[in-house]
Amino acid sequence: MSPSGRPRPLSFMFLLGMGMASERINCPSRCSCQYLEVNCTGQQLQEFPAAIPLDTRQLILAANNISYLPAVELSFLADLVYLDCRKNLLGDELDFTFIGVAKLVYLDLSFNNLAQVTFGTFSHLLSLVVLKISDNPNLVAIEKDAFTNNTWLRHLDVSRTGLTFLDASTVRDLPNLRFLGLSDNLWHCNCSFLDFLTWMTESNVHFPDADNITCYTPEGLRALKMPAVEAQLHFNCLTQLHKQDYIFLCLIGLCIFSAGTVAAWLAGVCAVIYKVHTSKGEEEEEEEEDT
Repeated sequence: MSPSGRPRPLSFMFLLGMGMASERINCPSRCSCQYLEVNCTGQQLQEFPAAIPLDTRQLILAANNISYLPAVELSFLADLVYLDCRKNLLGDELDFTFIGVAKLVYLDLSFNNLAQVTFGTFSHLLSLVVLKISDNPNLVAIEKDAFTNNTWLRHLDVSRTGLTFLDASTVRDLPNLRFLGLSDNLWHCNCSFLDFLTWMTESNVHFPDADNITCYTPEGLRALKMPAVEAQLHFNCLTQLHKQDYIFLCLIGLCIFSAGTVAAWLAGVCAVIYKVHTSKGEEEEEEEEDT
């Protein structure tokens, strides 16, 4: 029926049926397709599915065994805005993978085998708002400029990874960041981490599950929550001197003492020379007066 209540022409119904049939034909094997969405959740896929409709906006590949995302095939999906790849086997080969999906807004790579995040991993995703890379136990490094181009990033989750350190500049320069997951990581709370802890205290970012954002090392700070750790590190790093500091101060003192001793010796030598020269002058004057 048309909006006016009159029966639609048979030609229109035929074309509509052809369009729906075409959509079903273009749907990848073992996946389900709706309007602009392809869902391949839990199909034990080993590879990126073929024949994905080019106008797909939402692609769900969760709970499969995919270990590689082909950059060329992804680039055909230029209108993709939502990509869910959680619970797969994706690893290190992600640099420049997303170069052709610049409109991507949501990306979930949690529960995979990521080992590091570099500048090239997400630098082409200029519209990215949500990035989930939690539950990657092998993720041990995020370069400090990894998110430089992701200025729209609002939600970032790096919980439950192998991270021990995160440079404050990595997240401090994200003007729209409002949510940052950091819980259950192996944070190494030394003086180098103090800058990041200070940023956490001063920022307006929300840290969910804050009770589980604790130190793993050193032993003396293990299981301490971040506010307490910041106060402790302020005391340890900014008010107390370490062995190297004492050695440095001793060397400076020794240099100052040596310089003072040399200066005093030179002053004494100059005084003696001056006195000798003055005495000779007086003797010569007396001899001239006698003659």
